[in-house]
Amino acid sequence: MFEKILIANRGEIALRIQRACREMGIKTVAVHSEADADAKYVKLADESVCIGPAASALSYLNVPAIISAAELTDAEAIHPGYGFLSENADFAERVESSGFVFIGPRPETIRLMGDKVSAKDAMKASGVPCVPGSDGALPDNPEEIMRIANHVGYPVIIKAAGGGGGRGMRVVHSDGALLNAVAMTQAEAQSAFGNPVVYMERYLQKPRHIEIQVLADEHGHAVHLGERDCSMQRRHQKILEEAPAPGLDRKLRDKIGERCAAACRKIGYRGAGTFEFLYEDGEFFFIEMNTRVQVEHPVTELITGVDIVQEQIRIAAGEELRFKQKDIEFRGHAIECRINAEHPYTFVPSPGRLTAYHVPGGPGIRVDSHVYQNYFVPPHYDSMIGKLLAHGATREQAIARMRTALMEMIVEGIHTNIPLHQDLMYDAAFVEGGTSIHYLEQKLAKPSNT
Repeated sequence: MFEKILIANRGEIALRIQRACREMGIKTVAVHSEADADAKYVKLADESVCIGPAASALSYLNVPAIISAAELTDAEAIHPGYGFLSENADFAERVESSGFVFIGPRPETIRLMGDKVSAKDAMKASGVPCVPGSDGALPDNPEEIMRIANHVGYPVIIKAAGGGGGRGMRVVHSDGALLNAVAMTQAEAQSAFGNPVVYMERYLQKPRHIEIQVLADEHGHAVHLGERDCSMQRRHQKILEEAPAPGLDRKLRDKIGERCAAACRKIGYRGAGTFEFLYEDGEFFFIEMNTRVQVEHPVTELITGVDIVQEQIRIAAGEELRFKQKDIEFRGHAIECRINAEHPYTFVPSPGRLTAYHVPGGPGIRVDSHVYQNYFVPPHYDSMIGKLLAHGATREQAIARMRTALMEMIVEGIHTNIPLHQDLMYDAAFVEGGTSIHYLEQKLAKPSNT
């Protein structure tokens, strides 16, 4: 096992990784920008290194500075968390060529799954169901593009092969708009991702976003940890997640979960990963794989008892998985609310100093957050300041506990989206369960929420 790990990230995930390491007896190195010098995880780390000014490009995306910090502190491995460099194959390659262990998949696996076209091809070969669409990248021939669209059936969605985070996609409803949409998406993809390749899929009308958590070691073992429902989204950004998915048949869950685990074995996957699906009318359609730990991993931890971050570390150290599929038990229901420093309905970011901060407690409540009273939320990074989780024996109990926790939580000095989460916890459609990925945007578009 490693003696020292460098955490190449910030915010709540840096503290989450640090806690996992401390429990395992592993020393930690926190790297930070000048803006994060007073962060909790920096103060609690065994060592810390400033790697640049506030701007991400000069600090958390500064590969030479991160590698130098690992060399300076004699770290053995680097955990990238999520976001920033976590799915950057070149970074993973640089980490390993510099003599450190990258806590995540191999660089070639990150590349394979990072390109949406090659990822779909790999999943099709592994028996994972995919959304009907073009067979790989769209050709240059306009007539062929039109033929593919008519074969798939309108509406279709044009997606960037190197896209992510809701960028690089465009819905098309007719032949007349198709070629212009393809050209615009290609230009956007080249500008945002440096890769102009796009592909086409059928646009599902009212799908849910359901994902499967997997763990796989380098010895050919892989398991799934069940599913999460992440359908409550705005502009393709998740707001709230829960596990298990409401109303999903257990046999169907086990079937798709085993296919994901089998795909991991087939492609030689290593580490934690998430298969993301659109689910509609009883069918799963693969859309992408995230080759890292997810923001929403705690809901899975609460219902399985598996510490996903610690398992990432053990796998990276070369250990075999400590459990088989039959050992995974699912208990109760968990909900996660992402607490963001932003206006609850306009979503305008709200950086600033926390003049009051109190987190809730009680049975089944977990708070993953790096902030504290008098903490200054910097304007340079993602607006999430923490995650509030509720676990109960049933979904009804988890919702009741979350209602109470949101009422108890106090954050003053900035705007947060706590009022939006309070609204959702009493929303009839959410309480019933099974809303589509379009539900929240439709709800917010109503005059009462402006």
